[in-house]
Formats: sequence, C-alpha cells, structure tokens
Amino acid sequence: MGDISGGLHRVVVVGSGFGGLFATKAFKGAPVEVTVIARTNHHLFQPLLYQVATGILSEGKIAPATREVLRTQSNARVLLGDVTRIDLAGRTVTSVLQGRPTVTPYDSVIVAAGVGQSYFGNEHYAEHAPGMKTIDDALELRGRIFGAFELAEASTDPADVELFLTFVIIGAGPTGVEMAGQISELARRTLPGGYRNIDPSLARVVLVDAAPAVLGGFGDKLSRKAAEHLRSMGVELQLGAKVVNVDATGVEVVEESGDRRRIPSLCKIWAAGVTGSPLGEQLAEQSGASLDRVGRVLVQPDLTLPGHPEVFVVGDMMALEDLPGIAQVAIQGGRHAAGHILRAMEGRPTDRPFSYHDKGSMAAVSRLYALARIGPFNLSGVFAWLMWLAVHLMYIVGFKNRFATVFDWSHNLLSRERSERTTTHQQVLARRALQHPAVAAHVIDAALADHVSTSDEPVPTVFSPPEG
Repeated sequence: MGDISGGLHRVVVVGSGFGGLFATKAFKGAPVEVTVIARTNHHLFQPLLYQVATGILSEGKIAPATREVLRTQSNARVLLGDVTRIDLAGRTVTSVLQGRPTVTPYDSVIVAAGVGQSYFGNEHYAEHAPGMKTIDDALELRGRIFGAFELAEASTDPADVELFLTFVIIGAGPTGVEMAGQISELARRTLPGGYRNIDPSLARVVLVDAAPAVLGGFGDKLSRKAAEHLRSMGVELQLGAKVVNVDATGVEVVEESGDRRRIPSLCKIWAAGVTGSPLGEQLAEQSGASLDRVGRVLVQPDLTLPGHPEVFVVGDMMALEDLPGIAQVAIQGGRHAAGHILRAMEGRPTDRPFSYHDKGSMAAVSRLYALARIGPFNLSGVFAWLMWLAVHLMYIVGFKNRFATVFDWSHNLLSRERSERTTTHQQVLARRALQHPAVAAHVIDAALADHVSTSDEPVPTVFSPPEG
C-alpha cells in the first residue's frame, strides 16, 4: 500500500461491514485520506453466516481480509481496534487494541458500526443460545450443531439422544428460517449413513417465535409458502410462543393462552432481535439526536447528525423512514455518505437527501427453494432460488471467493456432502464457556446432569477436563 500524503481531507470510517467497505471504496482515486477502523480484520458477508454454521462454506469465503480487499486503494489504510469513543467536538475517534489506545483525528466521519444481537435484557441466554452476527458465532454454532450429533452417537440413553437431536431456533425471520431449513437438510440429506448408533434423519428441528407467522416482512402469501415448505421438510413451527427462559438443556415458552411449557434441547440458536451499537448512544448524547427502541440513531434525511454535517451514520446503526436493516441499505448509505463528502469538497450542493432504491428481499429456505419479494412481485421456488444465488454471489468480495463459493454450492447441490464439517474441541464446548476454564471441561456433563433422564444409569462423562 502506498503512503498517504498529508494535507488531504481526512475521512474516518468506523466499521468494515457493507456500509463501511462500500463507503471506503467510493473514495478510490479521490483526494482524501481514508482510515478504516474496525474490531475485526475482515469484511463479513453476514447474510451467508448460516452457511458457515451448517458446513456449506468456509469462513474465509465470506470474510476476506479487509487489507486484502483495499490493497490497491492507496488512499485508504486499515486500523484494527475497538472504537470506544467518538468525540464530535474534538473531531477524533479513539480505538483500543490489546489495551493500547489510538486517537485518530478526522474532518469527516462515517459511522457504520452495525448492530449486535439482542436478548431483550436476558443476556445470560447467550451462553446457551448463540446468535448469528460474527464469524465466532458461526464457528461456535457449527461446533454445537455437529457436536450434538456426535454426542447422540456416543450416548446409550434414548432420552439423552432425543435431547441431543433436538435443535431449537428462536426467531422466525430470514436468519431463523434459513437456519431451520439448513439444519433439517443436514440431518435428512447429508448425515444419514455416517453414523451407526443413531438415525440423524430423526432429528427434531423446532422454529419458535412469538409472532403469528414466519417471515412476516415478506407478506402473507410468501409467509404461508415458507411455512408450508418448512413443514414439508419436517421443521416444527411453534408460533405465538414467547420464549421466557433459556438454559443449558432447553427452552421455556409461554403460549398465547398463558400455558407455559418446556422444549428440551442441548443446541439452541438465537435469531431474534438486534440492538444498536453503544456508539449510537454516544452520538445521540453529543448531537441531540434521538434513538429508536433498539438503539439505532435517528439521522437527518442526508444521513448526518443534527448540527454535525461532517458526521454520517449508515447501515444498521441508522434509523430513517423505517428502512430495513439489510445489506442494500448499508451499501447505498455508505456510497451516499462518500458522495456527499466529495461534493462538499468540490463546492457543489450537498442538500441531496438519501434516496433508497429497494431491490427487494430474499430468503433461501432450502436447496432449490427460496422466496423473493421484488416490488409488486412475489416469487418462490427454484426461480427465486436462482435469483438468490445470483444476487448473493454478486456481493461476495473477490473473484477467488466467488469462484470457490460457486464450486461449493454446486458440490452441495449435486451431492449429499458438505465440505466444511471440521469442528474443534473448543467449538463443541463453546467459546463462551472456555472463558471460564474451570467450568469449560464440565459444561456438557452439567447439562446432562440437569436433564431429567428416563434411565437409572449414571450420567456419562462425555468430555474429560483438559490436562493442566
């Protein structure tokens, strides 16, 4: 990467997701110096995380290194660190890496820090039901999903086998629906024949949501089609059921009638709700902007903050006209912010509001079946699935990653195999549990001990404590 010359307009981009990356790339060749500050070293194609979790794709294909993506853009540099403070008055961004703070001054800043998983005030659920926001989440879930089948294979107690082979997905939006469909395909199409003591196709996949329908944002027609297809795959839909507790061995729900019941399960996945970045609260306090109910910043029509035309908030962090938190909103918002800055530098009018072009919504329920809502058109089935493939392939960064993804998708389509089934001991035990070494080695045993078994046999020790 070439040196960044001094005296240029300094742009700091917070976040390397869709909004941050596309904003940065829009400055290529412009007389600015861009500093991208992000807590991860990669650009994540988040819509395909569920395919990493279920063994279709490797993490590298959907998360290329940001430095590699921007290698040929000489006016951009990448700074790894967790942004802890944005000082609007002083026009600085403070980031921390391994306890070492860095203060980066700016003339303009584009904040695209995204959102996190919301457990609606029940953060302890995260230990038992990981979300789907990061590569760490996807790899942990891969370990939990494939690890559940291994635990079932090693068990001699039918009650424990049932516990291990029950998968509960909480949240019936696109992520939850796609996860439910893929776990069902995994159990019924990929894994049979590889085990001797269990039949993976008997796995129970349960999709739970307090809402009355799946994919509610897709409209009634597509929602019904999605529900019918999921049921045809063996997925149990438990709608109108509010989750009130999640622990090591199950999920408790309350029906609309008020009845409370429990779904025993070792492997739970949280796909419900998001919460804004803590940076949003900082920006709101300093600028007088408001936050919506999930912590996103209510921005001006041009995506700036009140009284701060040099500060842009884009992507999932911003709230404007009920725009959805999807990749296209972030991409278009990032490009708009970059264009606004460049017009201001050239002395051209900057009163242009952000105008979002809705390219529709898509969800791939299973192999050869997807749903697409594009303007007035509602599509489902193979044609929608092909459209889904083309659109997602278009936004994967890098020719090599696109080629490798097409190969893996083709391999998955034409065979029963999934090439990314490798898991580690750490993933099976869950990275959050491993933060407490004294507990980690016994996490599965504790779950079994809590489970009410129908057998009188002693609970087996599945994993031995690590030496040392």
